[in-house]
Amino acid sequence: MRRTGTTRRGALTATGALALGAVLTGCGGGDGATGSGRPAHSGARATAAKAERTLREKAVRDGALLLARYDLVAEAHPATAAGLAPLRAAVKEHGKALAPTRAKDSPKSAPKSGPGKTPPADPGPVSAEPKAALKELAAAERRRADAYADALLNAGPELARLLASVASAAAAHAYLLTELAEERAA
Repeated sequence: MRRTGTTRRGALTATGALALGAVLTGCGGGDGATGSGRPAHSGARATAAKAERTLREKAVRDGALLLARYDLVAEAHPATAAGLAPLRAAVKEHGKALAPTRAKDSPKSAPKSGPGKTPPADPGPVSAEPKAALKELAAAERRRADAYADALLNAGPELARLLASVASAAAAHAYLLTELAEERAA
């Protein structure tokens, strides 16, 4: 007697043919350009690049504000300056690493200057007590670590790795500043 209906071999052949057709359809479609002649994915790349640049610019502004805060604490409490110096230097290096990269010969990516540039925010007052000032600085580092950890979700792979590294450094700074505050209290 002859079998009727679908066999296992026939089902696998049909499934393979459908999968191959789907792959070929997805890979085809010409040059991947839209009606305007631009690649279909260029808009998404431009949006991602703009989002990354905005994220980097915000990180640099926040870092500059934190640097100013370090300077204010060291100026107000000179006994803490030696302990703050290596942490401040690390924050400065983080700012350099996070700075948006400029493409060569691109007028759009030139830094803004003059009246259109946003001035940096005021770091605020520093506590009169060294222990309190160091704890405030530690809290600022914790906020920075949390902000960078949150930003990981919206960053590309390279920037996400950098943000993760800086977030972990900021968390370590918060710990060290808390320990320095305890030393100053003793």
